[in-house]
Amino acid sequence: MFRSPMVSTLLLPLALGACAASRAPVPLVGASGDVSALTGEWTGDYSSAVSGRSGSITFTLRAAGDSAFGDVIMIPAAWGRPLMPYRQQNAAGSQSAETTVLTIRFVRVQQGHVSGTLDPYADPQTGARLLTTFSGEVNGNSIAGTYTTRLPSGDTQTGRWSVQRR
Repeated sequence: MFRSPMVSTLLLPLALGACAASRAPVPLVGASGDVSALTGEWTGDYSSAVSGRSGSITFTLRAAGDSAFGDVIMIPAAWGRPLMPYRQQNAAGSQSAETTVLTIRFVRVQQGHVSGTLDPYADPQTGARLLTTFSGEVNGNSIAGTYTTRLPSGDTQTGRWSVQRR
């Protein structure tokens, strides 16, 4: 749900993007009541004092049995365009007409606690491969939590994210 710039990811900058359902299902682990608490369209933001990045997050999650379909669009505030999924050709920070939708790889929800990972995405400045995990607490129509982004150096950056169901 969320880049060190985590969403510079959930787990997410000031301009909101639109989402489309993922083509591949996201493994979703949790009791049916917990899972249903996550379904819907969510919008919010993320920020990291460590990286200095912030932005908006938009994601849609639709449950289907033990899987879900979810995409995330993260737009770093200072960058002005969505983050892109990591591809080898992104390594030089190049721009292309590729999709700007990031995929939620895995989500676990239990008794109001949600955690998960995003597929790798490209650092908006360098194109380097970034990996983000997120966790948060569901409270009615809002979710708030933290995220950790692992940098290519092995260092990590942390931040916070929050979203509201539309």
